[in-house]
Amino acid sequence: MIKQKAVTRPISIQLPDFGKVPPQAIDMEEAVLGAIMLEKEAVITILDILKPESFYKESHQKIFKAVSDLSAKEYPVDLYTVTEELKAHNELESVGGPLYLTQLTSKVVSAANVDYHARIVAQKYIQRELIRVSTEIQTRSFDDTTDVMELLDFSENALFQIAEGNIKREVSPINMVIKEAIKEIEEAGKRKDSMVGIPSGFTSLDRLTSGWQKSELVIIAARPSMGKTAFALSMARNMAINHGKKVAIFSCEMSSVQLVNRLIIAEADIPGDKIRNGRLNEEEWKQLDSRIKKLVQAPIFIDDTPAISIFELRAKCRRLMAQHKLDIVIVDYLQLMSGPENAGSREQEVSTISRSLKSIAKE
Repeated sequence: MIKQKAVTRPISIQLPDFGKVPPQAIDMEEAVLGAIMLEKEAVITILDILKPESFYKESHQKIFKAVSDLSAKEYPVDLYTVTEELKAHNELESVGGPLYLTQLTSKVVSAANVDYHARIVAQKYIQRELIRVSTEIQTRSFDDTTDVMELLDFSENALFQIAEGNIKREVSPINMVIKEAIKEIEEAGKRKDSMVGIPSGFTSLDRLTSGWQKSELVIIAARPSMGKTAFALSMARNMAINHGKKVAIFSCEMSSVQLVNRLIIAEADIPGDKIRNGRLNEEEWKQLDSRIKKLVQAPIFIDDTPAISIFELRAKCRRLMAQHKLDIVIVDYLQLMSGPENAGSREQEVSTISRSLKSIAKE
């Protein structure tokens, strides 16, 4: 009887698709937390790069929150103080107890590479945030009731907020800043006039200010009907036509047509009532046609969104800056803007708007 030898064949097993896992670096998170509790200098480096939500694991978020709180209170940060801080908030057991904290410190030898590890953690957090925002945009895009312009505004704001919250400015040594300042002084000295900023067109004012400077927030204040809007429009006209500066005007009070009519009246030197009712004779029509040619070509951009929010203003300024390289932004007027919903009182809301406008100017 002949026995046939069994033949072993390779078996192919099709594994189920478990989906995608969010970007994360758990080992780097552990290394960062361990380094922080091992060397106190590491905390100073990390707090400028990370925040609690930067960590993927919830337990790591709680540990870093305890570290941040200790640092804010100027307490030392080490294994024992972090343990006590977590215990005081009844969160010690939820993060894994004292044993887990001890294990974190035993996984690192020194904090030499903590900056590098922290940046990897921050990078993974940004990736997760981009995925979250993209998913939200996709979900809203499939909803037929969604307003497309609102969705575009939400998308732009969400992406900019991710960038603002995670891309830090580096500290500049004074020698580099001095070089930049000296360069500006030299360039100013080459000018025939003393104008180093954007001229307003009002000689006495420009003599005092040397023009409006970069990153400045200038607030024009006066009682009602004193000519604030007329003054701002005159400046916009002078900057755009006489000096070729690109000007954006955000009008919360008047429509774009009303604003332009005021510019036309000033430029054409024709009585306003005649222009408003269209009762112009042939000579006045010729005068109007010849005078407004410069105005037609002026680099002025007008937005008349009522009660525009500070977030929408920021997004529109960024868009205009990318497309046209703006030189100055005029807002008419501050009290008609809307701030964040959780601002509290109107005074706090206006204060928030003012701070945000300064931030936009610097940006």
